[in-house]
Amino acid sequence: MKRTVIIGGGAAGFFAAIACAEAARRNGVPREVVVLERGSEFLTKVRISGGGRCNVTHACFEPRALAARYPRGGRALIGPFSRFQAADTVAWFESRGVKLKTEADGRMFPVSDDSATIIDCLMREARAAGVMLRTRCAVERVEVLDEGGFLLHLAEGGDGSELRCDRLLLATGGCKGPAAGNLAALLGHTVEPPVPSLFTFNIEVPWLRELSGLSVEPVEVSVPGTRLRERGPLLATHWGASGPAILRLSAWGARELHALDYRFPLEIHWLPGQSREAIAQTLAERRTSEAGGLVVRSPLRPLPLRLWERLALAAGVTPEMRWAALPKATLLTLAALLSKTTLPVTGKSTNKAEFVTCGGVRLAEVDFKTMESRRVPGLHFAGEVLDFDGVTGGFNFQAAWTTGWLAGLAMAP
Repeated sequence: MKRTVIIGGGAAGFFAAIACAEAARRNGVPREVVVLERGSEFLTKVRISGGGRCNVTHACFEPRALAARYPRGGRALIGPFSRFQAADTVAWFESRGVKLKTEADGRMFPVSDDSATIIDCLMREARAAGVMLRTRCAVERVEVLDEGGFLLHLAEGGDGSELRCDRLLLATGGCKGPAAGNLAALLGHTVEPPVPSLFTFNIEVPWLRELSGLSVEPVEVSVPGTRLRERGPLLATHWGASGPAILRLSAWGARELHALDYRFPLEIHWLPGQSREAIAQTLAERRTSEAGGLVVRSPLRPLPLRLWERLALAAGVTPEMRWAALPKATLLTLAALLSKTTLPVTGKSTNKAEFVTCGGVRLAEVDFKTMESRRVPGLHFAGEVLDFDGVTGGFNFQAAWTTGWLAGLAMAP
């Protein structure tokens, strides 16, 4: 019997296993499909994603527009997305009884708001397709056989045994440590150095940390000396700054920010689209229209009152100062702060319990029609083990579903 082995029990691995087993059965091909997971449970990243709700995909249904959301690897994904994109993901899950909903920002979740819904669906479909599932089963090394196929040497639950297969898929996820990517490298592939993506910023500024939990929308964030610039919601945290604007900036700037050792100035424009001069003019008008009002109690919209108070005090406004008494120098300082507040970033933190890296198997070494290696026949790749990564919002899962599906079909014959 032919056998496909999938190393990695995450989103890409499961989707590939199901696609492979179902296609083989449809075509009348006797093929055994085995998923090996070195951990104690499957789909752990699916469980924690989206705060436990699972951000399955994004409501972006045109392949090129979808590919544009990937800081690295977008061009390579245009072709795959023309074969299996977000609309296909929605249809796949809904045909199996899992309906998805779209939120205002385009993120798509199961209507249950529970990642267990997605996990249960994938587990059920894998078992129904006859996929063999093995946990605590690490692969120590892989031999490429002269007659074709592979010999896997197992450990940690594999009892030191061996497993042969004619098709092998590496879906081991992002490169989190020294072991990640080793199998690909040992099999002759180039692995681009992994660095974190989608992370939050550590900022040791007391007034910002005192605003923990406050969301400001929209703001514009940028890193001077680079071309990095993003606009969107910012979330103040007890360690610094997070939110979509920060996460997108970290994704597009993953390698640049790594080169800076995650120490750089972050510039925030709190009222994007308004120049410093325009803001100063609005403030000057307040001195007449709200002459008797307290400055610290009269924020410019849409700024939250708590943020306005901190910025006003930082500019030199006293708690009892009224608009009519606001000195011109203080007004100009406040306008400058609103248009550009510079905060020192001193490090990074993982976004919640999630972890995304850029880096992985070099894309030029993979055929993106089948996800097969251009160097080793019968070897395939799917998901974050490859050198692509998307911004926050369900894009990394979509790449996992797409590349898993393509690899699964290619490994079925």
